[in-house]
Amino acid sequence: MSDAAFSAVEVEAGTTAPDLYDPATRARLSGAAFRGFVAVAEQLNLTNYERRRLLGDLAESTYHKWRSAEAPQLSVDLLERISLVLGIVKGLRLLFADDATALRWLRATNTDVPFAGESPLVTMLRGSINELYGVRRYIDAWRGV
Repeated sequence: MSDAAFSAVEVEAGTTAPDLYDPATRARLSGAAFRGFVAVAEQLNLTNYERRRLLGDLAESTYHKWRSAEAPQLSVDLLERISLVLGIVKGLRLLFADDATALRWLRATNTDVPFAGESPLVTMLRGSINELYGVRRYIDAWRGV
C-alpha cells in the first residue's frame, strides 16, 4: 500500500488537526482525501459496494460520478470516515510485515470482543462510523499507541 495514499490527508506530528467545519479546509482536503481512499480501496481489493458502505452508504451513481471527475467538497462525516479507513490501513501496515498478511487479517474471522466472530472488515461494513472508530481504536491499542 502506497505511502502517498496517506500523506495527502495526514497531519504532521506536532501540528493541530485541520478544522473540518471550515468550508475552505474541506474544499482543500476533499480531492486528495477521496483519491487516497480510492487508492487504498483498490489495494485492499474492496468491491464498489464495500467502498460505498465505508463511506456511509454513498449512492452508487454518486460514487461513480466522483471517481470520473473531481470529488466535490466532502462533508465532515465523509472526511472523518476516510481518515479512519486510512488510519486503519496505516496501522495494519505498521503491524504486519507485508500487505498480504494485513489484508488476510482484515478479512479473517476474529473472536476478539469487538468483532464477535466476524472479520474486522465486516465490522467496518456495518455502516456506522462507530464501527470504524472501534476498529481504529483496536488497531491503535494493539500497536500500543
